[in-house]
Parts: sequence; structure tokens; C-alpha cells
Amino acid sequence: MEPRILLRLEGLTVFALALAAYFTLGGPIWLLAVLALAPDLAMVGYLGGPRVGSYCYNAVHTYTAPLVLGSAALWADSRIALLVALIWAGHIGADRLVGYGLKFESGFKDTHLSTQPAPVAAFETAEE
Repeated sequence: MEPRILLRLEGLTVFALALAAYFTLGGPIWLLAVLALAPDLAMVGYLGGPRVGSYCYNAVHTYTAPLVLGSAALWADSRIALLVALIWAGHIGADRLVGYGLKFESGFKDTHLSTQPAPVAAFETAEE
């Protein structure tokens, strides 16, 4: 099976589990509606160029931060922080499901889920 299909299935799984946990914990619909697209505010970083934009976008679109937040929420018994972590992880899962991946510095549309062209320079030999 192609890796991109597996990554999309992984996204579907994370999205579904995060939503299921959110609603099982009685998370309010209004909080989900308000925060569902909040991680996409990181795209503002693209105003500083593709390098800054990709850094900002990728920083909030990996599972690391919501996992840390969720773990801290469980440790501190903070229901609201756990709900935010679930929304955040669900957002990332939904992004992966529809094909939005982590960004390369070469441009917004160049992601780990898109087909990347091989760098020509790596295959050229230097003439001396």
C-alpha cells in the first residue's frame, strides 16, 4: 500500500478517536466550533515568506504539542486543556485525511503528502 494512503488512514483514525473522546467527555459544541480551525492561524507566518511560514505551520501541525498538552492535562486533571488537546489533534488528523501535510520551505503546496520531485542537483556530477 502506498505510504500516503496509510498516512491518510492514520489521519482518519486520529480524527475519529479525538472526536469520540471529545464528545465522550462532554465537550461543548461551541468550543469545538471556535477552536477547530485555530491551528490554521499559523499560516499567517507565510507573510514572512515560505521559510518562516513552513516553520510556523509545521510547529502547530505535528502531534507533539497536542500530545504534550493532553498529557499535562491528564496529570493536572484539567478538563479544558484535555478538550483543547483533543480538538488540536483532531484538526491535525483531519488535515492528514484530506491530504494537507507538513510543509517544505519550497512552498505551501509542497508537503510530505504530495509527490516531491527529486532534487536535480543531487544527481548531477560536478565537472572539473
